[in-house]
Amino acid sequence: MTTTAQRPQAPVGRGMTGMGMPVSKAKSFGPSAKRLAGRMRPERNALIAVVALGVTSVAFNVAGPKILGEATDIIFDGVLAHLRHVPGAAIDFGALGRVLAWVLALYVAGSLFAWAQGWLLNNVVQRVVFKLRADVEEKLHRLPLRYFDGQPRGELLSRVTNDIDNISQTLQQTLSQLLTSVLTVIGVIVMMFWISPLLALVALTVIPLSMIVTAVIGKRSQKLFIAQWRNTGTLNAHIEEAFTGHQVVKVFGQQRASEAEFRRRNDDLFGAALGAQFISGLIMPSMMFLSNLSYVAVAVVGGLRITSGSMSLGEVQAFIQYSRQFTQPLTQVASMANLMQSGVASAERVFELLDAEEQEPDPAQASLPAERRGRVEFEHVSFSYQPDQPLIEDLSLVAEPGQTVAIVGPTGAGKTTLVNLIMRFYELDAGRITLDGVDVTRLRREDLRSQIGMVLQDTWLFGGTIRDNIAYGKPDATEEEIVAAAKATFVDRFVRTLPDGYDTIIDDEGTNVSAGEKQLLTIARAFLAAPSLLILDEATSSVDTRTESLVQHAMAALRSSRTSFVIAHRLSTIRDADLILVMESGRIVEQGNHEHLLAARGAYHRLYNAQFAATA
Repeated sequence: MTTTAQRPQAPVGRGMTGMGMPVSKAKSFGPSAKRLAGRMRPERNALIAVVALGVTSVAFNVAGPKILGEATDIIFDGVLAHLRHVPGAAIDFGALGRVLAWVLALYVAGSLFAWAQGWLLNNVVQRVVFKLRADVEEKLHRLPLRYFDGQPRGELLSRVTNDIDNISQTLQQTLSQLLTSVLTVIGVIVMMFWISPLLALVALTVIPLSMIVTAVIGKRSQKLFIAQWRNTGTLNAHIEEAFTGHQVVKVFGQQRASEAEFRRRNDDLFGAALGAQFISGLIMPSMMFLSNLSYVAVAVVGGLRITSGSMSLGEVQAFIQYSRQFTQPLTQVASMANLMQSGVASAERVFELLDAEEQEPDPAQASLPAERRGRVEFEHVSFSYQPDQPLIEDLSLVAEPGQTVAIVGPTGAGKTTLVNLIMRFYELDAGRITLDGVDVTRLRREDLRSQIGMVLQDTWLFGGTIRDNIAYGKPDATEEEIVAAAKATFVDRFVRTLPDGYDTIIDDEGTNVSAGEKQLLTIARAFLAAPSLLILDEATSSVDTRTESLVQHAMAALRSSRTSFVIAHRLSTIRDADLILVMESGRIVEQGNHEHLLAARGAYHRLYNAQFAATA
């Protein structure tokens, strides 16, 4: 496998020892929550309707206890008059029935408005999360390859899937309840002051205490929730790595080491999750304790007010109901604190992805070559992955149209880096690269890459049919074109032996075809795309000797009239190249054809002899 020199590897997910990825300091709860709320701004009209429905629903529900207090007074007055033997004294069941009918109507209407509010809010939340997912997807396409070099795949997938799902769940479960709770608190306070300002002041003493408790506990739990989701990402990265390389782990007997690493990361996640849930879980019992203290105080003062004749039994009963209604939403908000903390912690991680530095944008006025010939020129190109570790310095070369340029050299010499620069996977530090006379930075990346076909040593197939995989670079290809490309690259011969032929489904890992067959499929894909510039990075490394000979003939046909860059370790495959570049430490130390370089008895001669001396 060709390895790029000095290329920074992902701290986690590339090897069993890549742990301890540094994590940026998380933002505080407030700014992240505010930013998450800001994503709902486009839904302001729907949110106004949600608030209006919530106000109506809460108003109906809040009015209920006051009217029920009147029913209590009707019963109490009737019973008391009967006990005092007042002539004709009895409970006024007519008035009682009308009061109860009003209460029933209010509660039914309140429930209907609450249902409408929940339905509308659910639509709002799903649209917001849909837009967030779309923004993340678009962001991933604007990120440079450098970003993915430094991110474990499992960690990145966790942000895109787990964290966004957690945000969705948080918004879904908290927004409606939070809105209803706030409106209920406001409505109940109004009713309590209407009934008795003195009892209202007694009941409100719980608010500052509740705010202090929530702030103190919430501040401590937020750090633990951030650690929980960070550890979730690193655990996912390890699992993805271990299962992707499952056979390698077994072959080298690293099951125990992998299991030990899993247990360590799982313990970290367990500790952070347990701590976060425990700390945030203290909020609700604390709120219940404060609520009970308030209830006792209201009951004592209310009893004294009844005995003094300042309030009726129905008013005190209604007030006690309101005091319960007042503390209940506060308790609900407190119980949602852990969920909100968790959701905001996930939002921070998603926002870090959205805030990542993007690749340079495409030019507003894009240029296109007057004629597509495939001439590539490097003009004094310099590049490094790390500023203090130069890799390619002042490199110049020309690949004429139709030429086959082979790039050879020891591992880490910069061969793959060279072709990555043509594709603009990385930006140059100095110099420029032109394609048919046009600087590649003046081309849109889509236009540039549409002219280039690439076959890598690391094959990639997606879940779908063999037909779909071959036509990936040319979705509108006809059946005849697909079969022709398959025959030219010797794919057709093994596809015909499969029960479903070209309709055979390949899983996303391509485990139901051999490594050589996967390599042939990627070559067929490039053949069908018919690009003007072809890049082959050890493209025949996974095929057997006989198939390699056949594919070399197919490659010769594919390379005709196209400029080709061929990265090769097996020098026997590039003897017929028009130009061979020998690279060492990012520099071209020799260039020429096979016979010329052998006669020069330099670096190429040493590489050639190293491969064929034993055979000779």
